[in-house]
Amino acid sequence: MRAAVITQPGGPEVLQVQEVEEPQPGPDEILVDVKASALNRADLLQRGGRYPGPADVRADIPGLEMAGVVAAVGGRVTGLTPGDRVFALLGGGGYAQRAVIHQAMAVSIPERLDFQQAASMPEVFFTAYDALFNWCRLSMGERALIHAAGSGVGVAAIQLAREAGAVTFGTASSAEKLRRAAELGLDVGINYRDEDFADVVRQKTGGRGVDVVLDVIGAPYWDRNIASMALKGRMVLVGTMGGGQTETNVGALMPKRLSVFGTVLRMRSLGEKIVLTEQFRRHVLPLIESGKVRPVIDRVYPLEQAADAHRYMETNANFGKIVLTME
Repeated sequence: MRAAVITQPGGPEVLQVQEVEEPQPGPDEILVDVKASALNRADLLQRGGRYPGPADVRADIPGLEMAGVVAAVGGRVTGLTPGDRVFALLGGGGYAQRAVIHQAMAVSIPERLDFQQAASMPEVFFTAYDALFNWCRLSMGERALIHAAGSGVGVAAIQLAREAGAVTFGTASSAEKLRRAAELGLDVGINYRDEDFADVVRQKTGGRGVDVVLDVIGAPYWDRNIASMALKGRMVLVGTMGGGQTETNVGALMPKRLSVFGTVLRMRSLGEKIVLTEQFRRHVLPLIESGKVRPVIDRVYPLEQAADAHRYMETNANFGKIVLTME
């Protein structure tokens, strides 16, 4: 099969499409003919040698999500047959024509979605749901600050928070991204190039602050995130695009009784991922099937142009997901 392989740590040019050995499903696994995968920031880190994957996943083929057609099933698999359309979260290996997943990780693709749309959803919607509801316990009427509102996670989080009845604040780098985010339900858009988001939050909430912060930036936003949070506020870090090292006054957390969490999906156990997949299936998939929540795709590239797709992601120009197709 063909796959985009990281030939050595480095820039986008190290991604090269090669023939590699096809994976084989175990008794509880299914083999999927991958029709589409999608890019995530973790792929860029992996390409640079800074984000190792699970021990049972090839380290040289990135890709944390995919959609396709079941090609074969293991001897103990039930409820899935060749020809079924499925999408799934992966530990890696999505930039390839075939992938193997545990049967419990497979989610049936709603009829309203094509393979590209389905492939764009698992990593960002799983992350956003887990961050907002499992960690931060976001509830109706609360306020949520979502950074990188035009990113895949941001686009997913805005929609999920909206459906939960929360008031959403979001940061982005341009008026155009904020306009498109508003179409998805963003209530207060903040252009971080022109405004200090902590000042805007303070003004718009009458000094109260937000109940939840979902951050992908890290160190540069730490102090302003803390200043933006309300009494008993909760913050979850799912990325450190701006860096992970900072000096801070940890005592600032105490008067407001703040909670701060850090989380990633990739290194969790299979059991944890299966639980999260079931939560997605129960709480998010019905919203997708009804059209209340939708995937947002910015650009689509063929697998052979994976390096170009990485170059585009590095510009931070995308709104929504960047997708790779295998055909």
